[in-house]
Amino acid sequence: MNDFDARFLSRNGLAARQLAALLLHHEPDTRLPRVRDFAEELGCGNGTVQAALRLLEDSGAISTTARGHLGTFLAHSDRTILWRLSGLGTLLAAMPLPYSRRYEGLATGLRGAFEEAGAPFAVTFMRGAGARTAALLEGKVDLVVLSRFAADQLIGRHPVELMADLGPATYVGAHGMLVRHGADLDAPGLRVAVDHTSEDLRMLVERVFAGRDDIVWREASYMQLHDLFARDEVDATVWNLDEAQHRIGQGVEVRPLGDEVTRELALRNSSAAIICRTDGAEALATIRDTLDLSLVTRLQSDVLKGDRIPSY
Repeated sequence: MNDFDARFLSRNGLAARQLAALLLHHEPDTRLPRVRDFAEELGCGNGTVQAALRLLEDSGAISTTARGHLGTFLAHSDRTILWRLSGLGTLLAAMPLPYSRRYEGLATGLRGAFEEAGAPFAVTFMRGAGARTAALLEGKVDLVVLSRFAADQLIGRHPVELMADLGPATYVGAHGMLVRHGADLDAPGLRVAVDHTSEDLRMLVERVFAGRDDIVWREASYMQLHDLFARDEVDATVWNLDEAQHRIGQGVEVRPLGDEVTRELALRNSSAAIICRTDGAEALATIRDTLDLSLVTRLQSDVLKGDRIPSY
């Protein structure tokens, strides 16, 4: 450990780390709070705050300029250094398995946008929004990526908050009904595949077949669809077409979803959302404010078009 690092283990260094977290909320060319205001917030003396500011300036994290009676302004800040010194660490986001180009593009875009915002970012992949949310609530991950529809459902039941909504077609391209060739959708005992680990697909398929008590439900994941249809074990389902397009055979046709409500539900399912724990929302507020969502969608689009190699 070098001498400079050792200085951040001192009392002044601890204040500098706390101050780094606060300064993540300030943009360059904005007036900083007074030293005594920082001191009151950090619970230390004015001299400690002044020493902490000097440490941050020496590290290259910030530079300030005094403007007389107007006060002290933040002239420059390096968000990457501030984030490292603040001790917030690498943000770990849980995403769906990267089985589609759209998800690969989303992971690529999120990594690029978070790193552009100065926050180290890593991805772990988990199947099922419920499993990802459980990991979030247990503190195993910092963020969860899921559909806006699933996010809305979970926000009402758990201490989680919406951090970002990336807009339509960022999570999935479209949903459709998959029907085995020759199947009669009105026939009693229709065998319908459903994935209960996916809140989105469960709600969609139940909406499409609402009011029918003759349905025979078959639990299935996207990886099993091809075999289930091929073995004549399933007649129909509603699925994410990004997943299904390479997993269904010639004996399966894709039909559009029916009523307006179902289409509106599918639209909400197509939008990617990011949620975080409520007790961690304040620490992530600076990232929420500086995250360039247009960069996420732009990089995702480049991956979808084949103009960029996925990188996550």
